[in-house]
Amino acid sequence: MKIAIQKFGGTSVANTTNRTKVVDKIIKQCESGYSVVVVVSAIGRKGDPYATDTLLNLVDKEGMNPRELDLLMSCGEIISGVVLSNVLKDKGYDSTVLTGYQAGIITDNKYGDADVLRVNPDKVLKDLKLGKIVIVTGFQGATSDGEITTLGRGGSDTTAVLLGEALNCEYVEIYTDVDGIMTADPRVVPDARLLEIMSYSEVYQLAEDGAKIIHPRAVEIAERSHIKLIIRNTLNDGKGTLIKDKDCSNTYKKKDRIINAITYKKNRTQVIIVDKERGNSTEKLMDMITRENISIDLINFFSDKKVFTIDKKDIKTMEKILKKEECDYNIVKDCCKLSIIGNRMQGIPGVMSRIVKALSKEDIQILQTSDSHATIWCLIKDKDLEKAVNSLHHEFNLSKKPV
Repeated sequence: MKIAIQKFGGTSVANTTNRTKVVDKIIKQCESGYSVVVVVSAIGRKGDPYATDTLLNLVDKEGMNPRELDLLMSCGEIISGVVLSNVLKDKGYDSTVLTGYQAGIITDNKYGDADVLRVNPDKVLKDLKLGKIVIVTGFQGATSDGEITTLGRGGSDTTAVLLGEALNCEYVEIYTDVDGIMTADPRVVPDARLLEIMSYSEVYQLAEDGAKIIHPRAVEIAERSHIKLIIRNTLNDGKGTLIKDKDCSNTYKKKDRIINAITYKKNRTQVIIVDKERGNSTEKLMDMITRENISIDLINFFSDKKVFTIDKKDIKTMEKILKKEECDYNIVKDCCKLSIIGNRMQGIPGVMSRIVKALSKEDIQILQTSDSHATIWCLIKDKDLEKAVNSLHHEFNLSKKPV
């Protein structure tokens, strides 16, 4: 039995017109000889009647028990699944709707951001063998004793790939409201180009550093099981972006470009701490930051100072810690982290030099840098974001398709 997994996001199922396009894509897979599993998100986005955020606005989130909150949040996907099943019925196709729990997704009891412990796809397989299209509510599962849980941000992507893994699918299609993964945010770079193929590691870094096309956790699961991912637009028939192992891709030859994409994360704040023979107090300081659940990034520790970034929302808490420890510090607000991503940059000389020159031409100050084998990060001021991304996009010829 050939099984296809198709995941449709909130905008894909938001209205009658879009749901008709969704059903057309499901039917096309059926007619191609596939048994189809469909994963759905809640209908629409914030403000739409059945979107998850809209449901949450019905209650006092701060005062609610996390268990009941997850029950409420699970409703949006159930509504979406039943509505889509009804459209399929009108087209003459038999389908069944399963909650995450009924589909065999078992989690721990960390309500709101549960970790999946195992997936038992027996019920899904049984319904597929009966010739049904199986619609699974994304973003949710349940504990082993049946308590409903949700999987956190990007949970529907995670659901789709976990089912793909459990059902031994060759690929998972992620349908959304964009054509695929672009070389940069098209709202910032008008001539950004669609990327036809990317590696897991590149897409993971893009997702981790600001691009909201797919959740990084879903990419990790796909990579461990070598499941190909395809990001496509619900509203057209474009090929989208194929995501797979870099070693099996013919686009990673020597003649291809070393940079594939640029993304960014706003609302970053730089923290600079000047050391004054503080002995072992650095360890104490880091422990305090950890206890306050502050995530730090772009970490550069030197003998005379320590530099890192935090999210804008953590500024007040960080300053309380630094004052309590009598640190000599400086806070640089309104920063943005640029991520320049490409699997081929490792061992290639001159990449950083080109970045510095491109930004210098635009009089953009680089506040901090860091790098890994496939990414270079630069911290700049928010006000320079648009100039910086366009400058780097031009420097590395990302608008032109590689030859």
